[in-house]
Amino acid sequence: MRKGMLSFLMWGIVAYVLFGGILFGCQRSLLYHPNQTVPDPAEFGLKGVTVEWIDVGGEHKLLAWWHKPESTDEPVIVYFHGNAGHLGHRAEKIKPYIDAGYGVLLVSYRYNAGAGGSPSEEALYDDGRAAMTFLARKGVSSEQTVLYGESLGTAVAVTMALESSVGAVVLESPYTSIAAVAQSHYWYLPTKFLVLDKFEAAAKIERIDAPLLIVHGERDGIIPVEFGRTLFERAREPKVGRFLPEAGHNNLYEHGAAAEILGFLSKQMRATR
Repeated sequence: MRKGMLSFLMWGIVAYVLFGGILFGCQRSLLYHPNQTVPDPAEFGLKGVTVEWIDVGGEHKLLAWWHKPESTDEPVIVYFHGNAGHLGHRAEKIKPYIDAGYGVLLVSYRYNAGAGGSPSEEALYDDGRAAMTFLARKGVSSEQTVLYGESLGTAVAVTMALESSVGAVVLESPYTSIAAVAQSHYWYLPTKFLVLDKFEAAAKIERIDAPLLIVHGERDGIIPVEFGRTLFERAREPKVGRFLPEAGHNNLYEHGAAAEILGFLSKQMRATR
């Protein structure tokens, strides 16, 4: 019986190590979900939105949707979306800001829309920097600029806010780090030590001076709300946290997120004029 138990234990250890190895090898496939669709904003009922291709150097160009602000006094939102889907899936999210007269730059990543690039943490930061360069060429001032991060894109927004002076930062369903989120899902493995693209947002949020809004759903099963609360606690003032009781990860706009964000931006951007 002892020999049988030892054999069972040994095979269990082998299976454990093998499963961990598979997760390690496939982690970028689990984190990033490429989508090669090149959507037309007109198909989603968006008026005044043009398709742009942002050069990031080399052979890669990022697909972006650009809406010019109605006046030079209006905010311009730079929207970094999550890990999956295409720009058209964010059409209903950016529509309230377009209707309010704001400028919007909704930018994709180099692993989407036929750009031909490969995803990584540093690659996404470079994509964010390219978007900021695009805005500067459009004559958008730092005071006008609002960095908006959705899910995976929240760390991109935080990093850009650390590197550039901006008027405000909005984070939808953020996290402290991807390593921490991965550990919460795969608690039975030393996941946080194996993650390649850690996206350490919490280590950067403390150094951001711009006014901050965090919006998170209390029923988020992908990035639990505890991560958003922890990030909020670490951030400097001025900051506002809106934790929506009935919202999950993908339906915050069905629970009043747009009104919360518009109210925040109206107050914060008016103060800088």
